[in-house]
Amino acid sequence: MTGLLERLAALDSCAVSDALDHLGLSGATTGIRPMWGMPKVVGHARTVEVVEAAAAGEVKGRHIATHTVASSGPDDVVVIANQGRLGVSCWGDILTAAAQQRGIRGVVIDGACRDVDAIAEAAFPVYARAGVPVTARGRIVERAGDVPVTFGGVLVSPGDLVIADASGVVVVPAARADDVLAAAERLAARQAAMLEAVRAGRSVVDVMADGQFAAALAGATA
Repeated sequence: MTGLLERLAALDSCAVSDALDHLGLSGATTGIRPMWGMPKVVGHARTVEVVEAAAAGEVKGRHIATHTVASSGPDDVVVIANQGRLGVSCWGDILTAAAQQRGIRGVVIDGACRDVDAIAEAAFPVYARAGVPVTARGRIVERAGDVPVTFGGVLVSPGDLVIADASGVVVVPAARADDVLAAAERLAARQAAMLEAVRAGRSVVDVMADGQFAAALAGATA
């Protein structure tokens, strides 16, 4: 794991989201949740763009995400931009088995997956908007891989950092990773101190004052 991923793994999605807010960056998504009880996932984005089968640029004979999975590795998270579609799956048990063979850390989907029971049994992290039984074949196709995509309203480029946990999925632009992680680390340290203060009996009114959060992010550059 690279140094950036090690730092990201020590954080949670909430601290990273707060840091992005402070720096005026987008990256937090909503509604994309773990499909089973699973550990946090961090990694570099390998993107897949999905479109309706009838759309221009259809790639026939190439199943969604297969080329991306086949060329990804142990520091990667597959990011499937399926425009939030809930009525059709774009990931299942066979892709899961292939991803595990490659050592891929997990997949995050702006849309639905299938074979949730098998995925859980394989203990492979999949984050999506829903689980459905409906196949992708004849309905949606991959337009491109390793290209910038819009994922849950966030622009994601190949190589961006991804963190996914029970609170959701957050993406950190690779070019700003150091700034975002530094701000998130300061915030996480301050929040830990605030939690200890509450447990020690200090009034939550004082501990949760806005000024406490501003102090945590002091020194971060927008």
